[in-house]
Amino acid sequence: MYLIPLEHIAYIFIPVAVVAYVYFKWLGNTYEVAVASLRMIVQLLLIGYVLIYLFENDSVLLGLSVIVVMITVSSLITLRNIEQKSMHVYGIIFVAIALGGTVNLFLVIDWVLALDPLYEPKYVIPLAGMIYANAMNSVSLAAERFSNEIHVNSYEKARAVALKASLIPRINAFLAVGLVSLPGMMTGQILSGVDPLIAVRYQIVVMAMIIGSSGLSVICYLYLMRQLPKP
Repeated sequence: MYLIPLEHIAYIFIPVAVVAYVYFKWLGNTYEVAVASLRMIVQLLLIGYVLIYLFENDSVLLGLSVIVVMITVSSLITLRNIEQKSMHVYGIIFVAIALGGTVNLFLVIDWVLALDPLYEPKYVIPLAGMIYANAMNSVSLAAERFSNEIHVNSYEKARAVALKASLIPRINAFLAVGLVSLPGMMTGQILSGVDPLIAVRYQIVVMAMIIGSSGLSVICYLYLMRQLPKP
């Protein structure tokens, strides 16, 4: 696979710099895009070294620790976009992401890939990252929409609107794949020399896994939010 020179990577940040500047000017001197970009670079460089260690270490306990960290951090990131910030709400988010994500992770590694042994770091860690990250994004969308709708609508109406809004990106991706877009994982496999038909099988699994984990996490979150008093 072609190794991108480090200096060439800088070229793709030219449009990012434009976006960061306009974001800075229009939103009132906020450095969010710049800070997020810097964090992304640092975090990816660090995780590259961490993954080398994880892939060489088949400790199940270590793998479980990584998954718990993923769920914990994704829950914290989701909480920052919600009006009601409390440990109770955080607990609801944590349970929702953990339940919806872990069910799908188990199905993929045990039933779809049929891994033996069940924990193989090079499969489990990347798949867990995709699952919990997408569950986080969908719960974030649902939570933000639900918190707005619950002020003016019944729980049932707010729940329906939030569920639909949270799954729009996932459903759009299903409708557009192959016609408008070639998903990232499939593109990466093809660029690395994998047969396109093999890459397609993996991509089908990944996309179903993502909408399954996202949807289940959102459903769990919205169901558990019913017990909270209306703000």
